[in-house]
Amino acid sequence: MTTTSPEREILPLYQMMNRIPGGLMLIPLVIGSVLGTFAPGFLGLGSFTTALFAESALPLIALLIFATGTQVTVKTSGPVLATAGVVLLCKSVIPATLVILLGTVVGIDGILGVSILALLVAVDNSNGGLWLAFTGRYGDKRDRGAYIASAINDGPFFSLLFLGASGLAEIPVSAMVAAVIPFVLGMVVGNLNPHWREVLRPTPAIVIPFFALALGTGIDLNAIVTGGAAGIAVGIVVAPVTGLLTYLGYRFLLRRGYRSGIGFAAGTTAGNAIATPAIVALADPRFEPYVETATAQVAASVLVTAIIAPLLASAALKREGGLLTEEEVARIDDMELGIKEPQL
Repeated sequence: MTTTSPEREILPLYQMMNRIPGGLMLIPLVIGSVLGTFAPGFLGLGSFTTALFAESALPLIALLIFATGTQVTVKTSGPVLATAGVVLLCKSVIPATLVILLGTVVGIDGILGVSILALLVAVDNSNGGLWLAFTGRYGDKRDRGAYIASAINDGPFFSLLFLGASGLAEIPVSAMVAAVIPFVLGMVVGNLNPHWREVLRPTPAIVIPFFALALGTGIDLNAIVTGGAAGIAVGIVVAPVTGLLTYLGYRFLLRRGYRSGIGFAAGTTAGNAIATPAIVALADPRFEPYVETATAQVAASVLVTAIIAPLLASAALKREGGLLTEEEVARIDDMELGIKEPQL
């Protein structure tokens, strides 16, 4: 009987990336930001090059959302919705309320060169793509399904709501429905034909590096220079503070124990939040003088939080014994979500 010897590896790239907590997401993200800043011509070559490296983020994230839906049964949908609600409460509602309370004390000028507009826009939303990338590797069905929170807080709604711009504070229902449809369809398919759960189970490991790189191409490294020290400081504050709030929600509201560190991955600023200051100014012209500076500071926060949040989440998981292998996460996914998780 002949045996096939394993093919010799010239460079173990996958293993090297996997040694870094969140590396399968973080390294492509940084590479993408370098390409987008210094080699935009390469990304604009067209055809499959542009389609894969510059324009693939949304389709691949949508595929991951659909695949996540197939893993959620009707019996286990309650924990998914509970997790999404806690993330929304701790990442958006509580931080936004605290910023508004600060604004009543110091005024809309803010503190230390950071306006209330910039601070609010940086804290009241989250980067759904990065959340899916991190939870796709380290989280289970509950965590991946909680991306719904990002679908709700994405965009200017919370900023408009908390700033009192009632004339424009209408929930973008169509956008929210469009974001949730792939997840719901995935649930329908997975419950009608469980075989699809097994077919789509490897999806996170396949798509995460590619959509992370594509997300990175939309992050301009010049934003750090433009945003200056204040913009960097915003990101340095947003990641641990909002991440800690979500961590506390995981630990004390969801009672996730040694897996609570995943909450730190929510401590991000969404990429499209860069456009929110201008939208707010249209609703209330008093904020017009702050738009340019706030936009640069929010852009810096997008990049800084994208780097810090997964590192904090990985460190918290590692400290508490929750930084599991892919096989261990798969075993958790295979359990009924209502019973106690195994103590590893």
